[in-house]
Amino acid sequence: MARDERATLLEVHQALPEEQFQSLKFLLEEHVPAGLLLPASRPELCRILLQRFPGNSLHVTAGILRRLGRLDLIQHFQLPLEEEIPEEDPREPNGDPSDVRRDPAPGCRPGGIPAPSTNPRRLTEKDLMQIAQRLGREWQEVGILCLGLERSRLEQIQEENPSNPILWSFEMLREWRRRERHEATASRLQSCLEPARLDPGILDLLRSFQGD
Repeated sequence: MARDERATLLEVHQALPEEQFQSLKFLLEEHVPAGLLLPASRPELCRILLQRFPGNSLHVTAGILRRLGRLDLIQHFQLPLEEEIPEEDPREPNGDPSDVRRDPAPGCRPGGIPAPSTNPRRLTEKDLMQIAQRLGREWQEVGILCLGLERSRLEQIQEENPSNPILWSFEMLREWRRRERHEATASRLQSCLEPARLDPGILDLLRSFQGD
């Protein structure tokens, strides 16, 4: 079964022109770290999907193909098309589902004051990268104390993006954005980060995003 799944994935990827294959990887960044996706070849991407979504990789691929407008491939390969998976998937490659933080309450962290929803625009990946470039060495402290993320998840981010501190901060912020979904706005992140001793330029940057 796993072998059939791998073979089907590879055939689907090979059927995509290069531009759409890159778009596929871009859309997968909602579920898989960019540090793994960007250098991946078609066979390597198959391996990544099989590892991160065991038994569900074809569903995930079908959801992305639907967003790319490639319903023809879904029909040709008879891919199982269901509702698109949520942005936060509880399965980790070698982890426990209970290790993923789920915080249905409003706000940035346990006991935190709910952030005001004054800015409806969700932070983009470009926004997050600009913030990540300023976070510095205290990124893990920020992730745990301010964003309410688990230390084990932050350590996993380090392992997946070796020797790239900016990507560590970027992936941490993306993890927060996945959890917050449409509430991942500049005003909410500013509320989360204000108690921390950070570069004042970060808060100034977030304020500028609120004016967009």
